[in-house]
Amino acid sequence: MTTPKTFHVKSFGCQMNVYDGERMAELMTAEGMTATDDANAADLVVLNTCHIREKATEKVYSDIGRLRKHGADPMIAIAGCVAQAEGEEIVRRAKVDVVVGPQAYHNLPKLVADAAAGKPALDTDMLPESKFGHLPARRRSAPTAFLTVQEGCDKFCTYCVVPYTRGAEISRSFARIVDEAKALVDGGAREITLLGQNVNAWTDSDGRGLDALIRELDRLPALERIRYTTSHPNDMTQGLIDAHGDVEKLMPFLHLPVQAGSDRVLKAMNRSHTADSYLRLLDRVRAVRPDIALSGDFIVGFPGETEAEFQETLRLVDAVGYAQAYSFKYSPRPGTPAADMAGEVPMEVMDDRLQRLQALLLRDQKAFNDATIGRTCHVLVERAGRHAGQMLGKSPWLQSVHFDTDARIGDMVEVEIAAAGPVSLSGIERMRAAA
Repeated sequence: MTTPKTFHVKSFGCQMNVYDGERMAELMTAEGMTATDDANAADLVVLNTCHIREKATEKVYSDIGRLRKHGADPMIAIAGCVAQAEGEEIVRRAKVDVVVGPQAYHNLPKLVADAAAGKPALDTDMLPESKFGHLPARRRSAPTAFLTVQEGCDKFCTYCVVPYTRGAEISRSFARIVDEAKALVDGGAREITLLGQNVNAWTDSDGRGLDALIRELDRLPALERIRYTTSHPNDMTQGLIDAHGDVEKLMPFLHLPVQAGSDRVLKAMNRSHTADSYLRLLDRVRAVRPDIALSGDFIVGFPGETEAEFQETLRLVDAVGYAQAYSFKYSPRPGTPAADMAGEVPMEVMDDRLQRLQALLLRDQKAFNDATIGRTCHVLVERAGRHAGQMLGKSPWLQSVHFDTDARIGDMVEVEIAAAGPVSLSGIERMRAAA
């Protein structure tokens, strides 16, 4: 097999996978390879995988089959959580060339070289901090950029594979994060989203928490916006809550998964909160930032969930009024405690519950969007819209906003919201912010 000259990276799943995919692309570019948007024409295709849900895993195998049938006989590398979870099994089942786990992708160039030489190319070691020191420096950036600050999880929710595929919680050093943030800003980023499986569990050797890191990034003059995701209720400190009221650059948006509204189900999930403690936590956040947009995650049909317990989830949704949310049917993941629990909920029941839940969530999302009509806010332009002369960006509340303008990508534009749909807003440009 020849050494590849072109590559394509496709990332599945979470925002951290998007970040990892970007870093792998930088690694390949540093090796002299050229990126291509056409997977079928690439010499090397990296499938950066997600293992959270069964369908996501099967999609990887489907993509491998399509590449083998329609691609130019590429070298195929499987990265990410499926690689970590399945290891040699994916080599046997799909006959791929390279397998690299999410904590070892800094070794991707060596693995590609090994595969080209006909050597085994599998690395699923879990040494989280070491990889960041081997990654290329950030040089160019889009107006919005992801920055991983924390990886892994110690919570061991009974339905989740993350502790097994990403390892234990580990925080990157304060100095390295700040240096990377400065490089992103120097490269053009005006908004940075801090990432972690439990991002608000980030801490450094001096005991500083995520709020201290946010306050340090607030000092970067050219950085306009700061966001973070995904958070765990157990790690929402008062310092982080206070930062939402004190730091103007910290956007009024909080993604805080709850998963269910029933305390019995939450306990079976090994979540560390109750419905009441979760709601009281949101009250504390709203006390310092009344206009905050709230987002959450929900699982319906967890083993043993009754209709009465599902109704408790609906009542929690009514109590919160989410601006956005993600909801899924329970999917058993091999090796997790929940996979062996009794009380399987029939698929047709899960389907019905998901439809009812999503109807409420969509109702609240539309109500939140409708409430912004007539409001003026800053929109960071991210890309061109569907129509000529139209651009699209995000509001402070993470809503997609499209409007007619001659502004360029990376501009901050003052926009009056003129109309709202369930998933996006349209606006009218009022003023261009100074660059």
